Amino acid sequence: MSQIPTKDQILAWISDNPGHASKRDIARAFGIKGAARIDLKRILRELEAEGHLEKRKKTYRDPDRLPPVAVLQVLAPDDLGDVFCRPLEWLGEGPEPRILFSAKATDPALGEGDRILARMQEVEGEDHQYIARLIRRIGTNPRKILGIFRKGAEGGRIVPIDKGADKEWMVPAAATEGARDGELVEAEQSGPKGRMGLQKARIVQRLGDPSQPKAVSLIAIHQHGIPDDFPDDVIAEADAAKPAGLSGREDLRDMPLLTIDPVDARDRDDACLAHEDDDPKNPGGFVIWVAIADVAHYVRPGSALDREARKRGNSTYFPDRVVPMLPDRLSGDLCSLHEGVPRACMAVRMVINAQGEKIGHRFVRGLMRSVASLNYQEVQNGIDGHPNDKVAPLVEPVLKPLFAAYGALKLARAKRQPLELDLPERQIILSDEGQVTSVAFKDRLDAHKLIEEFMVLANVAAAEELIRLKTPQLYRVHEEPNPDKIAALRETAQASGFNLAKGQVLQTRHLNSLLAAAEGTEFDELINMSTLRSMTQAYYSPENFSHFGLALKAYAHFTSPIRRYSDLIVHRALVSAHGWGRDGLSAEEIERLDDIAKHISDTERRSMMAERDTTDRYLAAYLSERVGESFTGRISGIARFGAFVKLDDTGADGLLPMRALGREYFHHDAEAQTLVGADTGLTIGIGQRVTVKLAEAVPVTGGMTLELVEIDGKSVPRGARHGRGAGPRRKAGKARAKAAKVKKKVLRKRR
Repeated sequence: MSQIPTKDQILAWISDNPGHASKRDIARAFGIKGAARIDLKRILRELEAEGHLEKRKKTYRDPDRLPPVAVLQVLAPDDLGDVFCRPLEWLGEGPEPRILFSAKATDPALGEGDRILARMQEVEGEDHQYIARLIRRIGTNPRKILGIFRKGAEGGRIVPIDKGADKEWMVPAAATEGARDGELVEAEQSGPKGRMGLQKARIVQRLGDPSQPKAVSLIAIHQHGIPDDFPDDVIAEADAAKPAGLSGREDLRDMPLLTIDPVDARDRDDACLAHEDDDPKNPGGFVIWVAIADVAHYVRPGSALDREARKRGNSTYFPDRVVPMLPDRLSGDLCSLHEGVPRACMAVRMVINAQGEKIGHRFVRGLMRSVASLNYQEVQNGIDGHPNDKVAPLVEPVLKPLFAAYGALKLARAKRQPLELDLPERQIILSDEGQVTSVAFKDRLDAHKLIEEFMVLANVAAAEELIRLKTPQLYRVHEEPNPDKIAALRETAQASGFNLAKGQVLQTRHLNSLLAAAEGTEFDELINMSTLRSMTQAYYSPENFSHFGLALKAYAHFTSPIRRYSDLIVHRALVSAHGWGRDGLSAEEIERLDDIAKHISDTERRSMMAERDTTDRYLAAYLSERVGESFTGRISGIARFGAFVKLDDTGADGLLPMRALGREYFHHDAEAQTLVGADTGLTIGIGQRVTVKLAEAVPVTGGMTLELVEIDGKSVPRGARHGRGAGPRRKAGKARAKAAKVKKKVLRKRR
C-alpha cells in the first residue's frame, strides 16, 4: 500500500499488533517507503500530541491499553483465593484495569507486594480486563526515593533531599497519588528510563509538610547517610535462607529458655535461664544460660548480606521506625528467637558462686526453642506477685530462679563498682499520624537490670574465651577519662560542696562515692551530668584497653548480633576458635579488623547523632504549640554564645542566647564552665535550677530558643543596658577581672 494511511487506520493496526508497533513496523505494514516516511512521522507525532499514542522507547502504544509485556505488583488474594495484580505504569485516563494472575504449576509462589514481569492477554466479558502469565519475578525491592514533590503540567518531579543526589525523578500524572507542590514524598522506581529522559517514579506515600513530625526520622536518615534500602542481591540472599537444623549443634530445645524484651521489641536476639548449681563444691551458686541468635549461620563472610551488614554497622532506632542492619527475613524471622519455634543459637553456660563471681563457662552452638516471649513490665509484675495468665505458670520454675541468680550478681556488681550514673531515659510516644502525644521517662525495673547483668556476664565470658583461645576479636573499649576533664569535674564537685579524691589512680568507686554524696541534693543532676561529660566515648578495637565504665579488664559485644556487626565478628571468632564450621572469621576479616573496628565505631556514632537529631525535632514539634509558656529546668551546658537548658518535663534541650540573659555583658569562663555578669556578678553554671520562657521552637531543625526568667528561684537582675546610645561597653579586661573576683566569692560561699 503506497497511500498514506489515515489516523484511524494507524490506531486500528497498532491495536491489533501491540508487540510490533515501531515506526518501521508501521511503515512496513502499510508499504510506506522513501519520502512518504516523513508524512508518516508527522502523523505519528500528531497522534502522540493528541494523546492517542504514547511513544515508549521506539514503539507506540495506546495509553488506555496495557502493553503485551508489563511490570505488575501482586495483590493479596481475594475472598475466592484469586490473585490479582496492578500495573505499575498505567497512563490511561480511566481506572486501572483489573488483571487476573494465571499461574502455571511450575511458577514460584508469589506473595503480596511481589513485582513480576508478565505477558498480558486482553479478555472480554469477564470481571477483569487482562490475564497475566509470569515471565519472571523481578524482586520485591524497588529503589526508594525521598524528596520534595514539584508539581508540573503532566504530573511532576521529585527533587531528592539527599545532598548527594543531583538527578530529579519524573512522576507521571497517574502516579502522583494527589501529592501537592512542596510536599515531602516517598516514592519508588516504577519503570525504566528513556535514553535521554529522567527515571520514572511512583509516589507510594505522601508525608506532607517536611517540617511535620511524621517526616522527621526520614529526614534524619537521609541527612546522616544511613542506608535504608537493601540491594536486590541482599534481599534475594535473605529470602533464600532456610531454618538451621540440628546437625552439628547441641540440642537445647528442652531447656526453659525465654526472652524478655521491651513491649514494642522489633527483634528478639537473646534468651536466658538460671537454676541453682547442684555441684556440692559450689554451695549457693547458680548456673546461668544465655543463648543468642546464631546470625553467623545465615550471614557468611564475603556474602552480599555480610557486605551490607558491615556497611550499616548497626541498626538505627527511631520513635516511629527502625533501620535494621539485616533484612526482615532474618532480623524479624529466622534470627529472632520467637516463642515456640526452633532457632539456631550460640549459647554460653556460666557458673557463678554465691557471691555472684563467675567461676566457669562453656560455649556451645545449639538449637533452642523459647518457652515464652515476655516483656519487662509483665515479668516485673509477675515477680511482684501480680502475674498475668501467660506469666503465672513461669513464676516458680523459671522467673524466681532468674531473680535469685540476679541477686547473687548484684553482690559481685557492688564489689566491682561499675560507674553508677543516674540518667533517666526519655521515651517519645507517637500517635498513628506521627504526632508526639507525650514524652515520658522510662522506668528502670529490676527486670531491666537482670537482663543487663546477664548480658554483661555473657559478654565478659566471650572476651575471656577468645583470649584463652588466642583468637583475634573485637573488644568494646572504654578508656580512662582525660585528666583535664577529671580536674574540671573535681572543681565542679568542690564548688558544690563535695570532694573527689586526688593524688591516686582514678577508679569508678571514687566517682560512685561522689555520685552517692550528691544523691538527693540540689546538685544531684549537676554531678551526674558533669561526670558523664568527663567520660571518654566507648569504641571498638582489636586491642584490649579494658572497659573503665564497667570496671572490667576485658569486654566484648556478643549478645546482639542482629543489630550490631561487632557481635557478629565475635560470633565468627568463636566459630573459628572451636572449629564449629566454615562460617567463622575469614583471613580477610582478620587482616582488616582495625578498619572494621573504626568503621563500625563511626556508624555507631552516626546512628546516635541521627537518633538524637530526630528526638530534638520531635520535641521541638511537640513544644512548638507552647511558645510563650514557662518551664523549669537545669543549666546543662555553657558556651561562649550562651547557655543550654534541659527542661524537666520532657528532657528537651534549649538555648539561652546571650541576649536572653540580661542587659549586661557576660564573661565566658571556659575552664570553670560559667558565664559571669560583669555588672551584677550573676553566675550561671551547669546544674543551676532555672525557669525559662519558650521563645521559639523550630521543628525542621529541632532548635529551641529560651528566655531566662528565674535562676535558683530568684528573678534575673537586669544589669546595665549596653547597646547603641547607652555608652561604651565595659572593656573586656575589666569585665574579666571583676568576673574572676566574683567567681572566687561565689566558690567560697558554696563551700
